[in-house]
Amino acid sequence: MAPAPEPGPARPRNTAVRVGIAVTVFAAVAATALFIFWLPAMKGAGGATPQQVANEARVQVLALCDAVQGFRDEHGDYVPIAPFPVPVPQHGEAVPFPKDHEDFRRIGFDPGPVTHLQYEVRVEESPVGEPEVSCFARVDTNGDGLNAVYRVRLDANGMTTPVEVEHEGE
Repeated sequence: MAPAPEPGPARPRNTAVRVGIAVTVFAAVAATALFIFWLPAMKGAGGATPQQVANEARVQVLALCDAVQGFRDEHGDYVPIAPFPVPVPQHGEAVPFPKDHEDFRRIGFDPGPVTHLQYEVRVEESPVGEPEVSCFARVDTNGDGLNAVYRVRLDANGMTTPVEVEHEGE
């Protein structure tokens, strides 16, 4: 029978490597988001593509519902927010989104300095008296007056539904 190998020196934990990997992944995600959402808007040459706007809508409508739920968790109520900006952006063109918009600032939602979407939060009462919350992002991608609508709902426990999409590409 062979003798058991002698234990070697203690292996240092690879904390620095793990932190480095996490930072690299975060940087890659941030760079991708910048490339997909904001750089085309900043260029001003024709605006964002329909796919870029659809990706932005999916990400931002979830972020909006997250901000709405976070506000409720902290303050105890939901905040309805009227559609903004008005009118609904068209053709992938970027429109300014002011940081000082009171309702969005209050809940902590900031899609960036420009947006390709209109945002809204509806709070209604269900038949059993529970709040029904819907977060919307809208865009008229092709300028025909029919909006693509991205919707996420919050249930009474703060859980979100998957993003529901109507008329994507419109």
